[in-house]
Amino acid sequence: MNEQQLDAVFLALANCSRRQLLDLIAARPGCTLSELLDEFEISRIGLMKHLQVLQDAQLVLSEKRGRQRPLYLNAVPLQLIHERWSEQYRDFWANQLTRLKYAVESRSIEQKITTKAKDKV
Repeated sequence: MNEQQLDAVFLALANCSRRQLLDLIAARPGCTLSELLDEFEISRIGLMKHLQVLQDAQLVLSEKRGRQRPLYLNAVPLQLIHERWSEQYRDFWANQLTRLKYAVESRSIEQKITTKAKDKV
């Protein structure tokens, strides 16, 4: 995913109405613009503009079936962003958690040894 595509996805997700649209399309695969209009208090043109931003970001796909255009969520761009950001930090956090685990375990062992030594005295 290049920077321009990444910007398009973040631009699309920056608006709460578009995020709500994505949620509805994900919950109702194959829904149409007319069905979505019932969920919003905006004009048909306004909703079409929001859908166009989502389609430009390739988050929503549509196919023409006669006079209707069923809408479908395309989660691939979201998955690519997730992988890009999570992979970058996964190794760092795995290392930090491993270090924390060893620190806690070694402290626990030291406390057991100290407690046994005090009990013997």
